Amino acid sequence: MFTGIIESLGKITKIEKEGENYHFTIESEISKELKIDQSVAHNGVCLTILEKTTKNHIVTAIHETVQKTNMGVLKVGSLLNLERCLKIGGRLDGHMVQGHIDDTVKCVKIVDENGSWRYYFEGANIDPKLLVNKGSICINGVSLTIANTKEKTFEVAIIPYTYENTNFKDLKVNDLINIEYDILGKYILKNLST
Repeated sequence: MFTGIIESLGKITKIEKEGENYHFTIESEISKELKIDQSVAHNGVCLTILEKTTKNHIVTAIHETVQKTNMGVLKVGSLLNLERCLKIGGRLDGHMVQGHIDDTVKCVKIVDENGSWRYYFEGANIDPKLLVNKGSICINGVSLTIANTKEKTFEVAIIPYTYENTNFKDLKVNDLINIEYDILGKYILKNLST
């Protein structure tokens, strides 16, 4: 379980393909503090630490993860938003995030609002019933509030702190990003449908 509050940025320094799996070597400030077998969200994708040194760590994305997330389009040099799992007794500053990606969507527009930024996203598989104005959504592991929504699109506003401390500053139009809908909304929708 995560909160969507990013702890650190990681940079991919190596990608190895083995069969259908991708092994990522990631350099980050928190790599030295990680433990083997620990769950860490990488752009919102919950991955297990397989190896680590004082400068980097290695995770593997299996075929299903590569198909359902943006992990398969990342390159050496790509920045990842990193978050370690929620610590019991800590503050929940974002919202409850599982690290289980629901879909990928494209960034279709970025507007600089002279002190903040507005990002617009679109996807054919977006579930409009799970997009709620002023509700929560997790984008590349970042807990955010939906500013506005239409049938297959939604937008979020980004404050300067989030812009500077996540990979939003590197996001470009047409980039593929990971989204995770609010878990509470998913449970409510499931119960209403049965």
